[in-house]
Amino acid sequence: MNNVSLFEELSEKIVNKGIKIVFPEGTEPRILGAAVRLHAENLCEPILLGNISEIQRIAAERGFNLTGIQLIDPNNYYAYDEMVDSFVERRKGKTTRTDAEKLLRDVTYFGTMLVYMDRAAGLVSGAVHSTGDTVRPALQIIKTKPGVSRTSGAFIMIHSNMREKYIFSDCAINVNPNAQELAEIAVESAKTAELFGIEPNVALLSFSTKGSAKSPEVDKVREAATIAKELAPQYNIDGELQFDAAFVPTVGKQKAPDSPVAGQASVFVFPEIQSGNIGYKIAQRFGGFEAIGPILQGLNKPISDLSRGCNEEDVYKISIITANQSLMG
Repeated sequence: MNNVSLFEELSEKIVNKGIKIVFPEGTEPRILGAAVRLHAENLCEPILLGNISEIQRIAAERGFNLTGIQLIDPNNYYAYDEMVDSFVERRKGKTTRTDAEKLLRDVTYFGTMLVYMDRAAGLVSGAVHSTGDTVRPALQIIKTKPGVSRTSGAFIMIHSNMREKYIFSDCAINVNPNAQELAEIAVESAKTAELFGIEPNVALLSFSTKGSAKSPEVDKVREAATIAKELAPQYNIDGELQFDAAFVPTVGKQKAPDSPVAGQASVFVFPEIQSGNIGYKIAQRFGGFEAIGPILQGLNKPISDLSRGCNEEDVYKISIITANQSLMG
């Protein structure tokens, strides 16, 4: 499946399904352009948040037709009191009603509540806001799935040759996950791979392959691999593996001949964020790969975090991914 057909296939799954995706950054031109395109192609029903006059002014300046696209101003929402009540109940005593009223004037909190209340299927943000601004409301309101202690951020890496695609994680959220958390990331990354039609052969990466080096860092990865296999025996998961052992068939056969993953990995789980972030950017800049993401994993409902350096095409693609995630249940 090539790069074009990947998004064609994902688009076919969501076209004309009326999936509502909320965009908290409704006055941002990159968001507006993507939302108009998504609506015109019947890939989702965008909901744009912000001051309605301001959204309309910016859209008019850039020639965007917002006909048929829902605009909501959090400061003038008909069901605001209901949303406040729902938020206070969800926070279970951690937030007072007064604090809730203030928080829900924030577009990201407001948008996340629309998802929680099933008035939108997913959320796309981060073109203006930081990752923390996007993830914090998601963790407080949407929360992680049963058995998942933390959300994580995966990238789908698509090569310019249009033939190769892989999953890299966690490259965005967890600074230094422990063995249990790393195992959960591995399992959620396998599920993400399936969404993109990638056979989930999951390698937990290290600077060691099957005991070639000894250190607490290696022990963590090895333990994580053991836990991940117990959590999801249906997937091929193995570690610890060096990148070459995970990726190159001849090296995998030499270094880990009994591994079901070595030499054929498609999902690469990095031991901490430093190596993950460096790794995906090396592949992006040196290797001719497009990095799409981060795709937030492990949440009860899809919340997607854009890079602040994103362009309109990035917003468009992440929105298609988010709509597809909403179909997974």
